[in-house]
Amino acid sequence: MREKANAMVLASFAADALALGVHWVYNTRVIDKKFGRLTHFVKPMTSYHAGKSAGEFTHYGDQMLTLLESVAAFNGFNIDHFSQTWQNFFKDYEGYFDQATKGTLENFVQGKDPSESGSSSEDLSGAARIAPLAFCYRDNLETLVASARAQALMTHKHPHVADAAEFFARVVWKVLRDTSPCAAIQEVLTGNFDKAPFQEWVTDGMDSKDRDTRQAIGDFGQMCEIGAGFPGTIHLIVKYEGDLKEALVENIMAGGDSSARGMAVGLILGASLGHEAIPYQWLSELRQCQHITELLNRLGGE
Repeated sequence: MREKANAMVLASFAADALALGVHWVYNTRVIDKKFGRLTHFVKPMTSYHAGKSAGEFTHYGDQMLTLLESVAAFNGFNIDHFSQTWQNFFKDYEGYFDQATKGTLENFVQGKDPSESGSSSEDLSGAARIAPLAFCYRDNLETLVASARAQALMTHKHPHVADAAEFFARVVWKVLRDTSPCAAIQEVLTGNFDKAPFQEWVTDGMDSKDRDTRQAIGDFGQMCEIGAGFPGTIHLIVKYEGDLKEALVENIMAGGDSSARGMAVGLILGASLGHEAIPYQWLSELRQCQHITELLNRLGGE
């Protein structure tokens, strides 16, 4: 399980780095004209990530790395430690500050604690960055679920975001135990999320399996909001269940908030398919790969 847990984390980070180049480019014709089919890391096209280089992360991946650093330093998840690490990270940050980050920082300035600091954002990104927790608590489902929800709520105080973090946590738990991603999604839906809006989101995503990815994600919505991003993520997982690279490439070619979708897809398919599914070029060009590996080794486990 340790090998697949490692791959799960690296795949989630690689997905964000792959998305950096075309993150928040909504006109897919622009992507086609500039790159054709983009299968490698490139500098970002948009001004949102100005100053970033190929192989670096968006602000989503940066926050996932901050979570991993906190978990490794504390030898587990502690919401107070994570909140302080997160705030310290943004003191001198030169990357993009989205509304969730701005709102959360303002709430901290007003003296709110991490359980009350979350913005009103319902973006998928708050639920998609849980790979470090899935690694740390791969043998403790209850703690994994609780920590996944807590880290999401710290920045995204919206019930759907916390629920989505729990959904992904429960799915990846099953996948690490050799349940197929499609079966795990169905089992978690039936056993834990047989309620609106997840019934509709999951069903729509699974029913779109045979559709063209660009069309499906275009219909769900390319934007950051969870109502758009969640069914798009399910689509990618079930359509490309056996091909991590294809899933992540098709994800970025569909445009919009490809980072959040990709991080969740990388989490699930990385846990299922292991290191062999991650292109060597991606790992060799991932700027923080060695640092991530060192942090995972510090956490240890079987």
